[in-house]
This record gives sequence, structure tokens and C-alpha cells, in this order.
Amino acid sequence: MGILLGILILSFFVHAAIIVPWINLLYKLKLFKNLSAVSSSKKDAASQHIRSKARTPEGGGLLIIIVTSLLFAISIPIFNFFKVKITHIYPINQEINIIFFSFLSFGILGLYDDVVKYFELQREQGYAGLKSRTKFIIQAVLGMMLSILMYLNLGLHIINVPFIGVLDLGFWFIPIATFLIMLFANAVNITDGMDGLAGGLLMISLFGFLLLSTSILDVPLSTFIALWLGGLIAFLYFNVYPARIFMGDSGAMAFGATLAVIGLLLGKIVALLVIGFPFIVDGASSFLQIVSVKLLGRRIFPIAPLHYWLLKIGWAEPKIVQRAWLAGIVIVIFGIWLAIV
Repeated sequence: MGILLGILILSFFVHAAIIVPWINLLYKLKLFKNLSAVSSSKKDAASQHIRSKARTPEGGGLLIIIVTSLLFAISIPIFNFFKVKITHIYPINQEINIIFFSFLSFGILGLYDDVVKYFELQREQGYAGLKSRTKFIIQAVLGMMLSILMYLNLGLHIINVPFIGVLDLGFWFIPIATFLIMLFANAVNITDGMDGLAGGLLMISLFGFLLLSTSILDVPLSTFIALWLGGLIAFLYFNVYPARIFMGDSGAMAFGATLAVIGLLLGKIVALLVIGFPFIVDGASSFLQIVSVKLLGRRIFPIAPLHYWLLKIGWAEPKIVQRAWLAGIVIVIFGIWLAIV
């Protein structure tokens, strides 16, 4: 644990040294939405909130992806050089490849979506961005590829259910894992709508998964989480209200998908659903709203996702984020307890 905490601190300082020049570069390149995130005719709380932040650059997630990936790539050779014992529960190269693939592939997809929004290359129902159907198809393909790799290369097909024991999913592991990866990729992306909301909840969730990964002595996974956490903490310093930089779809999609992959690698699907519950609730509120409008022709909620509804009824943005963090801490503690009983 001491080495992992040192890795986390090192990652924090590396990211902290780079992030200010990175923010300045993003502002200089004007890598934010050219006009507005939504059409100017909309006056709802969500649209007004998004417009108020339209000139803040989105690229914090991309920086974390780049720096964390580079640090992770050199970490194992450094461990080998200093003869640090590397324990792992899967074939180490295959496990590292899957972590990289989830982090980078969904990051590239999110980056493309960001670029489309920056320059408003596509617009769908007033919003600039990649078409939802296209995005979901690509996510499904990437999620299935990851699930197949975990099933075939890692032999992963079991889950641990609290109070019941180990369940063998067999081939059904692939569709279930694909669904979870897509679920969290989109849920984190939807939750990333307020200063520090998604980033803070991710930080809390990753501390929980760091504890679980160290308990099974999986050094590659623990190292990756520690490096990711260090970058996330440095990013949050500039992402809390009032934010100077946003995560962007590149970060949100990559982080959500990789959070699901970590839960799957740990064999803790139930703990993943509990630890990621704040993301699921926020994402589900948006999904149910869309389904209701399309099928019933009316809205279930006055506005969605949930954090915008709280904004609409008068909660200040910092209050929403801080209370979400507190709820996240309690939920993660519960999730860790479930994972170890």
C-alpha cells in the first residue's frame, strides 16, 4: 500500500505540473463550443446552465488519459528493474492490454464527439455532437470486444454475489459485461454536467476500488487505479466550482467504461453497481425521460437528468455537488462492505 500511495502522489504532481499549461493551451486554441451547447431559443434550467459554461474548455479528461497511460506504460518495466514483486490474478500482459484498450478506445470515441461539438459539425435536436445512434453502435462494438477479450484471454466468466457466493455466468458474461460497460460509459458522461460532480464521484469510487484491488494483490490493476486517481485529484482542483476546465466526453466515456472494466476484473459486479449507483441514478433519469417522451409523448420529470432537476428547484450548484460527494462516500463504503462479506 505504501508503494501505491507513493505512485498516487507522484501521479498527482506530474499532472499538477502539466495541467496549467494544458488549460492555457486549450484556451489559446479555443477548444470549446463555438456558439453554444444548445440552441438559444431554449430557456430551461439545463440549457441556461450549459450556455453559461460554453466558453470553458473541455480537455481535462484527455490530459488524464494521455499522462496516466504513459505513466502506466513505464510503471511495470520500472518495477521489474527494481525487482519489485508483481503479483497478479490474470496473465499480466493480457490484463494490461484490456485496461489500455478500454481507457484509450472509449477516450478516442469521446474525443471525436468533443471535436464534433467544438466545431458543431453535427446537430441533433438542437444539440451539437455525434448522433446518439452512431455513438451507441460504436460503444456496443467496443464493449463487446472488451467483454470477449476478458472472456477468452482472461478466462473471466464468474462473479461474486454477496451472501450467495460465486456464480458462473458462462457465455452470458459477454452480453452482461457489454451492457455494463455501455451503461457506465453513458452514465458518467451524463453525470458530467456540473463543476466537480462526475470527477468527485469518480475519485470516491476509485478509492473504493483501490482498496478492493489491493486486497486481492493485483499490482497492475492497483497501479493503474493509483495513477488514475492522482491525475483525477489534480484535475479536480481546477474542475470544482467555478471550473476552469471540464472533463469532456473523451474523459467521461473513457472513465465510465474503464470503471466498469475494473469492477468486472475484480469479479465484483454487485459492488460495481453499488459503488457506481450515483452515476446509474443520474443516467437512468435521463434515459427514462427520453423513453417517456418518445413512447408516451410526455415527460416523467420536469427536467432531466437529476442534477438539473435539483438545479431547477433552487439548489445551488456547489450544494448539489457537495451533497452528491457525501452520498457517494456512504455508498462506496457500503459497496466495499458488500464486496468483502
